[in-house]
Amino acid sequence: MPLYNRLKEYRAKNGINQSEMGRLVGVSRQTISQIERGDYSPSVVLAIKIARYFNVSVEDIFDFKEEE
Repeated sequence: MPLYNRLKEYRAKNGINQSEMGRLVGVSRQTISQIERGDYSPSVVLAIKIARYFNVSVEDIFDFKEEE
């Protein structure tokens, strides 16, 4: 069940690279990259930290879609 995200889009709008985003929310650049590729689903706490940084709701960045 994939978790889709718009993290890369939000980062680009705000001029933040993956390393800086990771530092801001307490994870590695690799973790941010994995989230953006859909290879890693963040914890609820991490998703909230990311959303709060951009001052948006978690649902603005992350979207869960069940497979049929």
